[in-house]
Amino acid sequence: MRAMMGLLIVTMGVILLLYGLDASDSFFSNVSRLFSGAPTDKSIWLMVGGVLAVLVGLGVASTRGGHHHQKMQ
Repeated sequence: MRAMMGLLIVTMGVILLLYGLDASDSFFSNVSRLFSGAPTDKSIWLMVGGVLAVLVGLGVASTRGGHHHQKMQ
């Protein structure tokens, strides 16, 4: 279940990244604009959100679920 949820979050992150890249026109031709602050805030936030979502999704997918806490006696 966690792997499926992680995959869903990664997919959403990739979609956000694609929207962000589209919003800033062509990524490779506008890398210098990214560092000069010329792209819109929307495109930057979409890309940052996409990267964070991909990282969180990978983290969720890689963690083991179903940990049972044992009562200490």
